[in-house]
Amino acid sequence: MMLSGWGRYPRLDTRLEAPRGEEALRALLADPLIARGNGRAYGDAAIGAPLTAQMRSFNRMIAFDATSGQLVAEAGVQLAEIISAFLPRGFFPLVTPGTKFVTLGGAIAADVHGKNHHKDGSFAACLDWIDVMGPDGVVTRCSRDENADLFAWTVGGMGLTGVILRAALRLRRVESAWIRQTLLPAANIDEAMDLFERNDAATYSVAWIDCLSRGAGLGRSLVMLGEHATRAELDLKRAASPFDIGRRPSLAVPFDAPSGLLNSLSVRAFNEAYYWKGRSGAGESYVNWDSYFYPLDALLNWNRIYGRNGFAQFQCVLPLESSARGMRALLEMISNAGAGSFLAVLKRFGAQESRFSFPMLGYTLALDFPVNARMLTLMDRLDRIVLEHGGRFYLAKDSRMSAATLAASDPRAQAFRDLRQSQSLTGRFRSAQSERLAL
Repeated sequence: MMLSGWGRYPRLDTRLEAPRGEEALRALLADPLIARGNGRAYGDAAIGAPLTAQMRSFNRMIAFDATSGQLVAEAGVQLAEIISAFLPRGFFPLVTPGTKFVTLGGAIAADVHGKNHHKDGSFAACLDWIDVMGPDGVVTRCSRDENADLFAWTVGGMGLTGVILRAALRLRRVESAWIRQTLLPAANIDEAMDLFERNDAATYSVAWIDCLSRGAGLGRSLVMLGEHATRAELDLKRAASPFDIGRRPSLAVPFDAPSGLLNSLSVRAFNEAYYWKGRSGAGESYVNWDSYFYPLDALLNWNRIYGRNGFAQFQCVLPLESSARGMRALLEMISNAGAGSFLAVLKRFGAQESRFSFPMLGYTLALDFPVNARMLTLMDRLDRIVLEHGGRFYLAKDSRMSAATLAASDPRAQAFRDLRQSQSLTGRFRSAQSERLAL
């Protein structure tokens, strides 16, 4: 069947199987495969060459320790299901990406990060152990203390070291379902980065960027800080039921948007309205967890906005010492091309040492572009700016990077390739992305 990631680009032919247990999964290892969760990797990372193993049937929550907050669950469980089960009991994921519809296995394979990386690190920080099925069908439990090499390469290894079956992760205790948000407007990218630095004590921080603004307003932004609200902070109505946020309305995009709907004029108009609306509402307010962490999840099938050709996300991280120069260069290139994205996000990363995970100490920028020849050429130019400033790219969002660009941006790729060859993983765990990037 034809399969794609969330960006709907590229669309590739693969054989799709949905094993319902370990024996059925083990039988599939006769052919090279890649595991797939809920399909939220943006590109071709979860499309097998030639076989894709759909892991959504591995969806049981197995055990929970209310004292430590440790949950043991299978890889096909979604974060949305974890939140639904445990937020009413006062627990929330320690680290979450921008969608709650990612599976536990996908979160581990991509070592996802959230708005709190500068404080709490990536998804690896909440993991106690994981079970991985290797190329011979043997299941190995690994952690920082047991089979530590397998653990280190699997977290962030994009499913290329084996199939993640289950994991033990720790949840965060919270007193309510509300976030105390502080919205700070920034006139340009320099002000935005200064706000991140001056508010590094905040648990959560993220910025929306107007990437079509120019001149003195280059990179004007809305910086949003967040803290889990205590019950004592809430008004009487909310404090009476601190985990009840009511029903959040959701909409769905029912069909593919017409080609050209997202152009420089429409994006510029959206960005103008969004910036000034945010600026007028600057200050402190209380928002529910769903709106703060997952604003796009309320618009089901939002990927259809980009039309039938789909979209590609460009996400890079630049080291702290070159972030200011590099971000200005990226935003100038985007603004001059008139190719703004209405989904442009800036976050501050903390320090991280890992075998193959994306984050490093610095700033990460993520933007979505409709897939067409002009945008793909622009992203190649953005790649070169990232390389010039010592940055690297997020494989969970990648759909079009070249093997040469990966090699130039991330020396760890060769070590990962060597590991896969030495452990006979190359012939068993293979995705369209790993083929494209020569991993």
